[in-house]
Amino acid sequence: MKIESEVSRSTPSTKEAVLLDLADVRKSYGAREALRGVSLAVGRGEFVALLGPNGAGKSTLFQLLTGLFNADGGRIEVCGHDIRKDPVAALAHIGVVFQQSTLDLDLGVAANLRFHAALHGLGGARARERVADALARLGLTERAGDPVRELSGGNRRKVELARALVHEPAVLLMDEATVGLDPASRRQLLDEVLALRARGVGVLWATHLVDEAEAADRVIVLHRGQILAEGRPQELAAQVGTASLADAFLQMTGGSGERAD
Repeated sequence: MKIESEVSRSTPSTKEAVLLDLADVRKSYGAREALRGVSLAVGRGEFVALLGPNGAGKSTLFQLLTGLFNADGGRIEVCGHDIRKDPVAALAHIGVVFQQSTLDLDLGVAANLRFHAALHGLGGARARERVADALARLGLTERAGDPVRELSGGNRRKVELARALVHEPAVLLMDEATVGLDPASRRQLLDEVLALRARGVGVLWATHLVDEAEAADRVIVLHRGQILAEGRPQELAAQVGTASLADAFLQMTGGSGERAD
């Protein structure tokens, strides 16, 4: 089942408003096609949920977006920079929180952020200011000197979000970032990211949880490497003829689990 409408396929009205632009992106592992012609766009100040079951291709897509692997075909642009032709410029505009934590557990909270700032060429007073601002925004100032391993799972995720924002990226990628969090921590993280829209940050939030997708400006349903539907959360249920987005998602994907991406 593939459903698309004129409204749901709309993109930002000007080229300058498009921060992340993918066209016909393909990736295979041997005979298995992980991504089969994925095209999508994320605009300035837009929160887009990439909703799909395990094995849909979400993690593969994020690996391509962060330069870990190259696509077999298609085009990926970040703020007008082609990630294949100019990866340094493209990746400089991206912040990312992966599903698996990449923090140094033995370093302090602020030290993790300073190290990340240095990787982006930020140092001295400028780095200290950015780190202090990121920690204050997420309520972590009092934990700045604590080793990360002493933090709760929710606060560790906050540190990862703060780290992803230190270099002030235009695009934030969140790859199943709430996995393992309790409901309160999950909601708090989602609210923090939703608030970034006011600063013009474009967000691509990958999830298999429908309630997270319901908070998005637009939902893109990905299944078996293909986009099945795209639109505002309330539109998708109406397009499928179901009472809720959750029912629409189950109907579109067959309600069956897939192997991990």
